[in-house]
Order: sequence, then structure tokens, then C-alpha cells
Amino acid sequence: MRVGGRAEWLLEPSTPDELRRAWVAALELGARPRVLGGGANLLIADGDLPGVVITTDRMKRVFRPGQPHTPEEDAVLRSLPEDPREPVFVAWAGAGLPGLTRTARDLGFTGLEGLVGVPGHLGGGVAMNAGGRWGNLWDVVESVHVMTPEGESLELPRAECAPAYRDGGLGDNVCLGATLRLEHGDKAEISERMRQYLSEKSAAQPVQESSCGCIFKNPDPELSDGRSAGQLVEASGGKGMERGDAIVSPKHGNFIVNRGAARAADVFGLIEDVRRLVADKAGIELAMEVRVWR
Repeated sequence: MRVGGRAEWLLEPSTPDELRRAWVAALELGARPRVLGGGANLLIADGDLPGVVITTDRMKRVFRPGQPHTPEEDAVLRSLPEDPREPVFVAWAGAGLPGLTRTARDLGFTGLEGLVGVPGHLGGGVAMNAGGRWGNLWDVVESVHVMTPEGESLELPRAECAPAYRDGGLGDNVCLGATLRLEHGDKAEISERMRQYLSEKSAAQPVQESSCGCIFKNPDPELSDGRSAGQLVEASGGKGMERGDAIVSPKHGNFIVNRGAARAADVFGLIEDVRRLVADKAGIELAMEVRVWR
């Protein structure tokens, strides 16, 4: 979104174990750390953000069966099969979703193409169950490597997480990495599906502008007559509403775009304007999908 203030402390681990040790050190100093992924679904308030922020930006490793790895990496790779033909990845939390979709395509693995055009990192994608109309990340997650709030490292199978719409079911646990199980497919067909999905997404969403993705969760279809959050905003007359340099995208009612000089306060104010408008016009209280740090 390109708004928000500065972190008081920013730590940049390069491995899951470094992240865990940074987390424990912050706890010992009395600070409750926050973990920053790609920031694709996050709004941060203006001014100084107190406390410790740990970024996964340097934790980009992706492993395939048969690849060499160090003893330190073994803890995150317990679920990696030995057969190099298996369509499986183990990725650390900082691996970019765009890169993972391209890698899967180039290897002829199907299952991730529905996430084409989805920004951010694997960790945030797992925590939020990133995706859209063509599929969600948890469709292919076999297990997830997490850190508990106390700093303990665990591997959880999918069945213990119960992922749901825009919720990976991790609770307060932090994603350190995940095992993704895909299927073998035809490279040309996968590429064509990705091209079609991206073309449709670009036509309907402001993918080239500064935003934080969908602001609101889609409400219960029974309450909204099947209308999405974006459709409710549009039907209520919310497209084009603005505060400062923040504007509800004329392309999609569930996106707020920074035209260049917006502040976080402008975005927060515009979000509340839109929520009130939809509540007044449609009688529906929209719930936030984007995460907020203050």
C-alpha cells in the first residue's frame, strides 16, 4: 500500500531457526514481536510502530526432493520425500508466491496456477489462506512448519489446522515454512491457464496499482444475496470514494488504491466511510480481510 510509519526495531533472520531465536530474544526482553511477510495484505498506521518487527524477507529458500541441504535445514525438511520425481516443494516463509507459481509451471506441476497474480510471501499466504476464485493456497498444503507463541518449533499436518476462507487455521502460531504437494500436469496447459487467469484478474482488479488487496471479506452469501464485498460496495455507490490520495478503485469496489501521497490515516478513514455506506444502503456489516498494525 506504501503507507505507514517506521518500525522501532527490525530484525531480518535468514533461516527459520534464526527467526525462532529472534522471537525468543524479543520475548525475553519483554517485547511482543510481530512477523512481517510481503506486506501484501497489511495496513500499518502512521508514525513509529513500537516494539520488534521480524521480517521473513531473507527466508526465500525452496527445496525439492533430492536436493542437498544442510543439517540445520533438516528440521524443516522432515516431510520432503526422497524421490526427485515427486511433485513436492518445501518452502520457507519468505518464498514469494509469484516465484512459486512460476517454478511449478516450469516443472510441469499443477495446483498453484490459481494463485497467479497473488503477491506476498508463503508465510502470509498460509496464515491467510491466500487465493481467489481459481483456488486457494491450502488446496496444496500438506503440512506446515510453525512456531508457537512461546517459541517452540512444530510441524503440523493439514488435518490439525482446519483451514477456512481467508484463514489458515494457525491461530497464534507463526508459519516458518510449508510442504506443498502438487500434481504432474502439462506445461503448456498450465501456462495457458495462468495466462487466462491473469488476463481476467488484470481486467477486473487494479493489479498494477498500490493497494493491499481486498479490504473486506466476502459476507455470507445468504445474507448478501450472493453478492461479494466488491459488488456490495459498487451497488452502494462506493466506487470512486476518496480521502486524500486514497480512493476506492473505479475498477473494483473491494480495493483501495494509493494514488501516490496517501497516508495510512486516509486509508483507515476511507475504510470506515465505505463500511458505513454499505451498512446504510445494504444493511450488511463488512468485516475486514486486510490485517492492521497500530
